[in-house]
Amino acid sequence: MPGPPPVTFDLDVQHSYPGWWTREVGVTQASRTAADPLVPDYDGACLSNVVPALLERVRPAPPWLPAAAVDATQVVLLVLDGLGFEQLDARRRLAPTLATMQGHAISTVAPSTTATALSSLTLGCPPGEHGVVGYRINVAGDVLNVLRWQTPEGDARQGIPPDDIQSRPAFRGRRPPVVTRAEFADTGFTSAHLGEVRFWGWRVPSTLVTEVRRLLRAGEPFVYAYYDGIDKVAHEYGLGEHYDAELVAVDRMVADLASALPPGAALVVTSDHGQVQVGQAVVPLHDDVMAHVALLSGEGRFRWLHARPGRVEALTEAARSCHGGDAWVRSREEVVTEEWFGPKVSDAARRRFGDVVLAAREPVAFDDPADTGPYRLQARHGSLTSAEMLVPLVGIQA
Repeated sequence: MPGPPPVTFDLDVQHSYPGWWTREVGVTQASRTAADPLVPDYDGACLSNVVPALLERVRPAPPWLPAAAVDATQVVLLVLDGLGFEQLDARRRLAPTLATMQGHAISTVAPSTTATALSSLTLGCPPGEHGVVGYRINVAGDVLNVLRWQTPEGDARQGIPPDDIQSRPAFRGRRPPVVTRAEFADTGFTSAHLGEVRFWGWRVPSTLVTEVRRLLRAGEPFVYAYYDGIDKVAHEYGLGEHYDAELVAVDRMVADLASALPPGAALVVTSDHGQVQVGQAVVPLHDDVMAHVALLSGEGRFRWLHARPGRVEALTEAARSCHGGDAWVRSREEVVTEEWFGPKVSDAARRRFGDVVLAAREPVAFDDPADTGPYRLQARHGSLTSAEMLVPLVGIQA
């Protein structure tokens, strides 16, 4: 069914910590409440617009872009995987460097997951256009784990070439240096969302700082850096003392990067998604739902249900009846109409959707026995709650 007409609004909230304030992002509901999904304003303060704003230096600069980056002679864009704005805001005392940087909260994309968000960031467009529409996506009946680039049969780089999933050039074809984990160099996902960039690998955080410093000294106008420690700790240990300790360490790394900036250069920090503490609250899909399901894709907090032939309507009704208390239940058509994946959805992207999605609004995950890892995830993400969707975009200039 058609959603309400797009309406955006802004709410400025001043915090007591020096230099820190947030700007509520535009959303596509006329009167959004906490009970509504936070659908990104893909034309405004959204992660997919950050790289174009930094690279193209449009004037006047968008109001959500940190002032430190507007006239900077060099820019370092640091992505801290898994650092949601709400989690950071609640721990400002643990992160004095980040807390004193100037900036705003913006929204990530839907689903709020690394594969989709990093692709939207580096490619500069919504997920419905680039087609990397989830962590695990349906590719002609095979479920591809995008981060591992694997199907149940194993390595999928030959059977599902990354260019077949996504062929847009990263960073508008400018080939900047990218400083990320060395072991990511030859992965399918790196090929899909980074493409022909100049790759500089790091194995410990100090090396990340050293490589960025060296590239700035060499005069690089734009450097992209990525760190995944916060996300890893949140997944394995949750949002408790281990998470806090990692945030303290990350803030020290950010301080080291800030101290490495030459005069006139700026450090801009953002993230791909936030986190929700889930723990053991993993919900099995009801038998009445599974009776109509051919396969599952997505992830625990954004679970796509793919219907058996002729069962779409029955599946939709069963999903709403059985899981509507814990999730926003939408059909494929409703997701497209409500623009969860952006105002444009390509035919390729649409084919990768399921028929019905369960987007968790409560702190739960929906089980899929095929979606496994080395440990039970404690904190998760993927859905459209503010804890998952709001991310920081902050900056500082030397």
